[in-house]
Amino acid sequence: MKFVVAIILFFSLATHAQTSEENRFADVEKEFVALAKKYGVQTADLGVYATVGEGKDMKVLLNVNEKRTMIPASISKVATASAVLAHFPPGHKFKTQLLGTVDPKSSVLKGNLYLKGGGDPSFVSENMWFLVNAFTRTGIKKIEGDIIVDDSLFDKVRYDVSRQKERVDRAYDAPSGAMSFNWNSVNIFVRSNGKGNGAEVFIDPENEYIRLVNKAKTVAGSDNKLLADRQEDKKFDGDVIHVGGSIGQGLKEVVIFKNITQPDLWSGYNLKSFLAQRGIQLTGSIKNGVTPEKADVLAESESKAIEQVVADMNKFSNNYVAEMLTKNLGAVKKTKGASLADGVQVINEHMQSLGVPADQYRLDSPSGLTRENKMSSFAMWKVLQHLRDDFQVQPEFLTSLPIAGVDGTLKKRMKNSKAERWVRAKTGFLTNVVSLAGYAGIEDGHVITFSFIYNGSTDEAKVRAFFDNLLIYLVK
Repeated sequence: MKFVVAIILFFSLATHAQTSEENRFADVEKEFVALAKKYGVQTADLGVYATVGEGKDMKVLLNVNEKRTMIPASISKVATASAVLAHFPPGHKFKTQLLGTVDPKSSVLKGNLYLKGGGDPSFVSENMWFLVNAFTRTGIKKIEGDIIVDDSLFDKVRYDVSRQKERVDRAYDAPSGAMSFNWNSVNIFVRSNGKGNGAEVFIDPENEYIRLVNKAKTVAGSDNKLLADRQEDKKFDGDVIHVGGSIGQGLKEVVIFKNITQPDLWSGYNLKSFLAQRGIQLTGSIKNGVTPEKADVLAESESKAIEQVVADMNKFSNNYVAEMLTKNLGAVKKTKGASLADGVQVINEHMQSLGVPADQYRLDSPSGLTRENKMSSFAMWKVLQHLRDDFQVQPEFLTSLPIAGVDGTLKKRMKNSKAERWVRAKTGFLTNVVSLAGYAGIEDGHVITFSFIYNGSTDEAKVRAFFDNLLIYLVK
């Protein structure tokens, strides 16, 4: 009799738990409709798919136009990250090398020094300094030849053809190259220099590739009315930075970021500058070319681990990193001249391997800086669910995502709400496009996988508020 009572009690508790779970999310659709109305978001302009739980216990919370293909914007980087993590194991690093033929008895390198790019998106000043320090241990004090920059691992197409046609000098539109340096952007620091006088302008890092034209003024007050633009100089290998306008005397310093036009030569001139700082003289010039097969490796710098590079891409939605990683995917199959198209093909093959419905996505651009990409919210959810279920990549991908109220592109969103630190997601934005895709945790251990895409004319700030408040409700 006790056994029968125990069985009845067990099934009663199980049924109650299941009913409680169902009741818990019973009002999600009502809240969704209410929030959409509050923020003036038309449901016809949305693609939404969200689930909670996993396996046979998974429950669909929202499915609105989930199979309609829409412009996803930068959440396209989720697919790029998934393919990258599938092809490069955790800890994988890209190498940048200095090569040449050295006489161990001489302090003079009689010939060229080769700077060979390995496609490292994270090669910055610290890496260049490390590389040059390693080179100084060869004992070379003078190079009687040229610096030859070898970026032949990738093709010479510097921009994704699906980006906007007009080039801009903003850092987000930086070109790509197998030998790249400092995100292929330059830092311009401007300081006031007394009322009515000119302003001090510093180029960082300082090198011969950049020519500065400084017409900035210092004025009373604390306004920033500085103007800066970058122009390619056809007369010499480099770019010209024009700085004008005014900086208020009350401002300590203003920083402006501009991209450069020739990644290979930019890297070579910076190498020359770093060598000079260590007392190493170059008699020749900066050129591009290919490293001879018999050249010896004289110094080598390794990149960050691949998972940290993916975080650089996702945390700040960096288009340059997305394209560099995609060309590296192409280089897996092609040892010279890998193109963006080669890498995009690898991403699409990866999408097919995940079973993403072929009629629910089109990926031309790995960064999403295009209106040509198309994806349904269900297709994006499918990629997210794979990344959640595959333990080999899940920790690395999760760490790469912006955290609500904490960092990246979500630093100022959902702050001081129930969703702060409980949402990790990739953002997306283009004109009339707002998207958000990732995961929302609940205190009881459940995790919601969600994909939100909006294509319409409602003010983008209202759409973001709608998405954020929907997530706050789901987390609560």
